[in-house]
Amino acid sequence: MLAEVLKAPGEALKNSVRTVETFYYDNKIVRDFAYATLFWGVAGMLIGVIIAFQLARPELNMGTEYTTFGRVRPLHTNAVIFAFVGNGIFMGVYYSLQRLCKTRMYSDVLSKIHFWGWQLVIVSAVITLPLGITTSKEYAELEWPIDIAITLIWVIFGWNMFGTIIKRRERHMYVGIWFYIATFLTVAVLHLVNSYEIPVTLFKSYSGYAGVQDALVQWWYGHNAVAFFLTTPYLGMMYYFLPKAANRPVYSYRLSIIHFWSLIFIYIWAGPHHLLYTALPDWAQSLGVVFSVMLIAPSWGGMINGLLTLRGAWDKVREEPVLKFMVVAITAYGMATFEGPLLSLKNVNAIAHYTDWIVAHVHVGALGWNGFLTFGILYWLLPRIFRTQLYSKKLANWHFWLGTLGILFYAVPMYWAGFTQGLMWKQFNNEGMLQYSNFLETVLQIVPMYYLRGIGGVLYLGGVFLMIYNVVKTVKSGTLLANEEAQAAPLMPAVVIKGETQHTGGHWHRLIERRPVQMAVFATVAILIGGLVEMIPTFLVESNVPTIDSVKPYTSLELQGRDVYIKEGCVNCHSQMVRPFRSETERYGEYSKAGEFVYDRPFLWGSKRTGPDLHRVGGKYPHSWHYHHMLDPTSMSPGSIMPAYPWLLEKDLDVSDTKAKIETLIGLGTPYEPGYADRANEDLMRQAREITAELKKENIDVKPEKEIVALIAYLQRLGTDIKVKEEK
Repeated sequence: MLAEVLKAPGEALKNSVRTVETFYYDNKIVRDFAYATLFWGVAGMLIGVIIAFQLARPELNMGTEYTTFGRVRPLHTNAVIFAFVGNGIFMGVYYSLQRLCKTRMYSDVLSKIHFWGWQLVIVSAVITLPLGITTSKEYAELEWPIDIAITLIWVIFGWNMFGTIIKRRERHMYVGIWFYIATFLTVAVLHLVNSYEIPVTLFKSYSGYAGVQDALVQWWYGHNAVAFFLTTPYLGMMYYFLPKAANRPVYSYRLSIIHFWSLIFIYIWAGPHHLLYTALPDWAQSLGVVFSVMLIAPSWGGMINGLLTLRGAWDKVREEPVLKFMVVAITAYGMATFEGPLLSLKNVNAIAHYTDWIVAHVHVGALGWNGFLTFGILYWLLPRIFRTQLYSKKLANWHFWLGTLGILFYAVPMYWAGFTQGLMWKQFNNEGMLQYSNFLETVLQIVPMYYLRGIGGVLYLGGVFLMIYNVVKTVKSGTLLANEEAQAAPLMPAVVIKGETQHTGGHWHRLIERRPVQMAVFATVAILIGGLVEMIPTFLVESNVPTIDSVKPYTSLELQGRDVYIKEGCVNCHSQMVRPFRSETERYGEYSKAGEFVYDRPFLWGSKRTGPDLHRVGGKYPHSWHYHHMLDPTSMSPGSIMPAYPWLLEKDLDVSDTKAKIETLIGLGTPYEPGYADRANEDLMRQAREITAELKKENIDVKPEKEIVALIAYLQRLGTDIKVKEEK
């Protein structure tokens, strides 16, 4: 064809215009992902409701090791993010990409492998997380075999997506496709970098990074997982489905260009704002703040582009529930992307960090932006692929209002709880003493807010059940158009006339839009710059993480106790980072230093304080206090909302992997003395007997091989490596 164009461009063009091909869109894969979205949405939200009430009523932890808040909370986040939203992304991408490219997906086989592979990954999370098989890294808790599976399935998705783009019949790549490309590339980079871990056993690994470096990489990943999994693909879908539902063109093509490139370049720098006032180097924190504030511009540019697309269609918004969902979704996106930069300001972050304010912020985005846009797309899409009408607009409207009330009942109490926590933690009395020296006082104050948050979750989930009924009735009234017929002319090559390449269209950006490989390269460069600038100095400049001579590696018993702590998900409620505020040093002790974490794989700084910080808990209480606290928290802290952990007193510590753990850490640079791995279990039992002997003095008879002994050893070690001079 190209040879014909070069010889006789006019004739070739004339002939090619006459060629129209018939092909078929694959709606079956869209339906499968839509059903999976609904199924996992209900599952993830139901778990969310349960854990919301667990914080108000500890007995709802159900007394088993598999159903505690610490183990189930990561199951909720993974189910909502990767199962509900993930399947929603693939549903929207598979539907829109085919139509934007005017071609069927590249491979039906790859589509099926992608679908079933992704569901198996989710099922593996459902199995492993309640079992305590976790890395503890937020939004990346799944262990190394599952990480490998995720990588393979993501590659299959990218292969199918890029294959479809390359064989497209439309030269111009619409704006939605730009966001899909950026999503695939950036998520791949984030996952590979953050998942650098060294396997110890089939279900246990240690992070390739330690302490401050691990924290930087994790929140570079964590923030940008929100950006490039919960945001950019949904923006791509917004740019496709909103104009379709409103029957209006996108407001501004130029604004979409600015929105795309500025967003993917700036977003990647903002991760350190999750680590303000921590042991992270101050220059990295400042970079995170600067770029977080800059994010307001592209984020609101996208919101404005979406809302102004509806100009002249507001009467339709009042009538169509699909558009109602989409308008609230875009508004929630704007609110969340304004609040994010606000929370990155150091004076605001000083109050908000570790409080329920962050929980409210996250859920405005998750419930409003991701949830409502997904619902709107489902209501618009399913009747079309089943060749029928939506069963009931009235039920859809009821869903909209229930969901909106659910968001308000969830977010407002959590904002109130967050403000309350932040202010109570910092309050001093007239004598210069902490007003609320007992951390539990601040917890009990917000328990009513946890009830209201749970009610909000019930309302939101109730709306989803209405939707499922509506969808079932809609599907039953129609028939799936599994292979939807379409016609389009094949993609015409660039026409060379008189030595110049001629293209249709006039904007310079068209040159990039017509070249998927070049766009992928430019997008990759844009997202790599920020990460490299932040990470290279942190990893290569020794002064960024100064060492402390008195900080030594964990003993074998302390290491095993740390892994018990990780298994039980304690990091979901407790931080290990004392920030340099008087309110925190008065409450907990000396603020945390970067050099104290050089042997922590993974880091355990936490992101939420439902309980007090534990970094200086070592030596604060006798062994017996920790024993009784794990057996019955209310015996040591009346009114505590922490669940009991009686199984720790009954289960034997698994020491079969102690040697492998020590050897793995030695390979990562931990300076254990020569031969320690071979005698690690001997040393473990020696220290365990010392602890049980101390417990015996207080009439507590426990065997040294129990998990509780290892956990006590770890807790008593925390924060004791540095000596702080006491003022006389």
